[in-house]
Amino acid sequence: MQVPKVFQHLTRKRVLTMEWMVGESSTDLLSITTSSSIKHGSKYLERQKVDAKRRLLDLVNKGVEASLTQLLETGMLHADPHPGNLRYTASGRIGFLDFGLLCRMEKKHQFAMLASIVHIVNGDWSSLLQALTEMDVVRPGTNIRRVTMDLEDALGEVELKDGIPDIKFSRVLGKIWSVALKYHFRMPPYYTLVLRSLASLEGLAVAADPSFKTFEAAYPFVVRKLLTENSAETRKILHSVVLNRKKEFRWERLALFMRVGATGRSLQLVEASSGETSLDNLPSRTDGVFDVAYLLLRLLPSKDGVVLRRLIMTADGASLVRAAVSKEAKAFRFQLCKIIADILYQRMVKALGQLVPVSQYSYKLRLAGGQQNTELHPSARLSASSTVYDYQSLLSDRRLKLILSKILNSARKEPALMLRFYWVSFVTFIAASALAFHRLLISLSAAYIGPASFIPKRFAISA
Repeated sequence: MQVPKVFQHLTRKRVLTMEWMVGESSTDLLSITTSSSIKHGSKYLERQKVDAKRRLLDLVNKGVEASLTQLLETGMLHADPHPGNLRYTASGRIGFLDFGLLCRMEKKHQFAMLASIVHIVNGDWSSLLQALTEMDVVRPGTNIRRVTMDLEDALGEVELKDGIPDIKFSRVLGKIWSVALKYHFRMPPYYTLVLRSLASLEGLAVAADPSFKTFEAAYPFVVRKLLTENSAETRKILHSVVLNRKKEFRWERLALFMRVGATGRSLQLVEASSGETSLDNLPSRTDGVFDVAYLLLRLLPSKDGVVLRRLIMTADGASLVRAAVSKEAKAFRFQLCKIIADILYQRMVKALGQLVPVSQYSYKLRLAGGQQNTELHPSARLSASSTVYDYQSLLSDRRLKLILSKILNSARKEPALMLRFYWVSFVTFIAASALAFHRLLISLSAAYIGPASFIPKRFAISA
């Protein structure tokens, strides 16, 4: 985001002098996007309209993220982001004008607001009421049970799409508002301004794209904050969502968190030059399927994985094992199988060495920049794979060994569960070995038999 600089030497008590911000007005972008005066066959004007819509939606998405950053991190929010106060600069930044209406929030209200977003998405209305009470919205003495029932009736029919409410923020706000009026909720100034700010941004976006959802744009940021901020307040919110009262692990909730978080830029990983893993830039999808297992294994040993490590250490070990061998975790085990196959395949190729010719061998690797199926020579391949798929350091990480030991020691109290865990682990390893050996055979056949006319190339390529 960008804020105009104040020229102090030209500013007095009655005159405020700021730099001129060069950029497109969101009002102008909206008028181009919604214009119906484009003549039939005018490709240039049609392309201009599409490009204006893209810039407008980019401005709104960045506006939502900027507002959440102000709301949940800095505690000071630009509370009047109407179209006239927003600019889209040539460098792709969002510019804010007119700071006459600002909103300050206390820390306890920030965390309560964060919790309320999470509870709305998860449909936990009693916890939502608790968060509203912490925000000084619910009056003391209110019948919490009756309010919870009314909220459930008003919002219970909200459908979820990929774990996010498939409904406009303004509609959710309207339903909560009707309950608030019935039970005479208080509306602190900061709370009204926050809701007004988010509703203004959604209104601007919906005018350009009726399918825009504020929750879809905002929730990845919320998930990132919960999974990476190591504070007592955020851990409390995360634990209330992922763990039940018996501290039993709810795998489907964490998988949902990881999947939702990776829809934006929030949980994308990349190997930094120092070798540390940070949450900035990793493709979170492989052929359109979210790779939760890969993301977990990259996040756990990283500096941003401290919250996740604490969460796993807090959870009941037996419940973690039970979740890992459950039907719901079948997709996770399949992804884990592919990762084990990668490790075995790399070791096989390294052991074979010169048996695979450099001139004919190529290896498909997912690069950190988001490109897929890029061909590399063996020398580049081994170094690149050690950068992107640094499994050796993962397997030798003492913290992960400690976590695994704690989980297994807790689960050993249930012999039947451990027997099932060993059987599932055995089957997964056998499947991964077969996959790695198959991949090796394909590589060797492509190198030695590929030129032969009686072997169709398409089989080796598709395999």
